[in-house]
Amino acid sequence: MGSALLLLGLAALIGEPGPRLARVCKFAFSSATGMDAVKQTFQIDSVRLRKYEIPIKRVARNLCLDPALIAAIISQESRVGLLLNNGWDQGRRKFGLMQIDRQYPNLYGTWDSEEHINQCSNILVVAINEVRARHPTWTTEQQLRGGICTYRSRIGNVQVYDEDPCQRDDHYVNNVIRRAQYFKRNGF
Repeated sequence: MGSALLLLGLAALIGEPGPRLARVCKFAFSSATGMDAVKQTFQIDSVRLRKYEIPIKRVARNLCLDPALIAAIISQESRVGLLLNNGWDQGRRKFGLMQIDRQYPNLYGTWDSEEHINQCSNILVVAINEVRARHPTWTTEQQLRGGICTYRSRIGNVQVYDEDPCQRDDHYVNNVIRRAQYFKRNGF
């Protein structure tokens, strides 16, 4: 996959972040090629995401995240709610658009609320910042990939970087990044 792997065009976002979340602001997504195989799924999800565009962008601005990344995780985790039953996954282990694990003692808001998006996005920010702190020599792309993986696995224990921080779960990270690139090109 190499550098063409999912070139992220990691440019700085505009805005002043809060003091605790400042380090995430470096991440933004550029357009990428090789997305034709999944373009139809992205288009369908893009239509459903419009319902959540304002809350996504408000949360993203407050946390200094790229809204395309939040939209991508919503699309990947729940297909923008399509895969959910009253906000829960099929096994009733994960809740909401961004699929927070029920291990968290407090689930904020309804499954499709701005509160839920904010809670899960905060978890993502913490995951990215943890990876950045543990691996300051990694490239920005590696740190972002590690943060996405940590969000997914909820382990916060990424120790090494070979080809991908998720090792067996690189498919998830690649899908999130592809979706983020698509949504970035399409208004998020």
